[in-house]
Amino acid sequence: MQNIDQEIFNSIKLGDEKVLEMLFHEYYQPLCQYAFSILNDREEAEEVVQNSFVRIWEKRKDISIQTSAKAYLYRVVRNSCLNEIKHQKVKIQHQEWSKMDSDRLELASDTMAIRGELEQKIKEAMQKLPEQCRLIFSLSRFEELKYKEIADQLNISIKTVENQMGKALKIMREELKEYLPLILLLLKNFLDP
Repeated sequence: MQNIDQEIFNSIKLGDEKVLEMLFHEYYQPLCQYAFSILNDREEAEEVVQNSFVRIWEKRKDISIQTSAKAYLYRVVRNSCLNEIKHQKVKIQHQEWSKMDSDRLELASDTMAIRGELEQKIKEAMQKLPEQCRLIFSLSRFEELKYKEIADQLNISIKTVENQMGKALKIMREELKEYLPLILLLLKNFLDP
């Protein structure tokens, strides 16, 4: 390192703004070109160079230079550009994650609305079942009892349970036929990760 570079940095360390300003005027344009070659964005390149000079001034007391002023400035700008690229990648990744979360919330909200509508239609369809048929259907589908358990509980034959379930399923299929796409959509969303 030349004596002049050492003097420049010693002056900056001591708080001489005019020396930093001189460096800024001498190297600003070439450093902007260099930053642009890395970032491919003029405004971003100019901002990185300006911020680099600000950081040099803010950390002037801690500066320890073993190279020329030019080499030091280029290294500072290069590192700042690389940090900016990392920052942009993190920002993009965050935006992608936010979008995915938003999409998931929207899908969950849609699914809840569909599920609510479907549950209402199932209740309405069940109200159209005859009383014994509705009871047997509820015991089978919602309480998950086997036909024999239902027959024992209601003091009826298994054959009666089978006939009533067949009747209930036929009525339910007829009542809910236009909601089959909703049922399939709910199942698809439930099974997908």
